Amino acid sequence: MAIHSFDIAALPTMPWKNGGGSTREIVCHPPGADMDSFDWRVSVATIAAKGPFSVFAGVDRVIVLLDGAGVRLQAADIDHRLDTPGAPFAFAGDVALDCELLDGTSTDLSVMTRRSQLRAEVKVLTGSSQIASAQSGLVLAVRGAWHLQSGAHDFRCATGTGMWWDAAAGWQATPLAPDALLVVLRLHDMRV
Repeated sequence: MAIHSFDIAALPTMPWKNGGGSTREIVCHPPGADMDSFDWRVSVATIAAKGPFSVFAGVDRVIVLLDGAGVRLQAADIDHRLDTPGAPFAFAGDVALDCELLDGTSTDLSVMTRRSQLRAEVKVLTGSSQIASAQSGLVLAVRGAWHLQSGAHDFRCATGTGMWWDAAAGWQATPLAPDALLVVLRLHDMRV
C-alpha cells in the first residue's frame, strides 16, 4: 500500500482565475490528470469573495467547512448555509452555485469525484473509530492529533496534516486530544 502524507501549510497556493479565492491541491488522481480528466481530486479552498462556484459536468462534490464563519450556497433548488465546521455537504458539480460569505474569509475541504468512476463517502470523526477498508481514501486532522493504524502501517497526524492512500486499506483511528476532529474520505469504485 502506498501512503502519501501532506501538510496543508506546505502545499502551493493557486489563486482562482476570478480572484475570489485560492486552492491548495492535496491530490489529483490519476497522477498528471487535469481538471477535465481526474477520477478524484481533493483540495483545500480559501474563499475570500462572493461569486459563482465553477461548474464541473459529470462530477459529484462534497465540501466541509474547516475554518471561518462559512458561506451560503444558492442555486435553483439549493439554499444551504455551510456554517458548521466538520459537517459535509454534498451536491452535483453540474449545478451552477452562487456563493456568499457569511462573515469574512472561509476555508473548506473540497472533494470531487467523477460520477461514472467513483462515489465519495465523507465522514467526520471525534472519537476512536474503525475506518472500513476502501480502495482509496484520505484523512485530514482538522483539530487535534490522531493516531492511525492499518496492519504494519502506523501514522500520526497533527492539525492541518493528513495522508491519502491508493490501495485497499482500513484503519483504526484514535484521537490523541479530547477535542480532536478528523475528516475521513473513502472512495467506492462505481465500475465494479
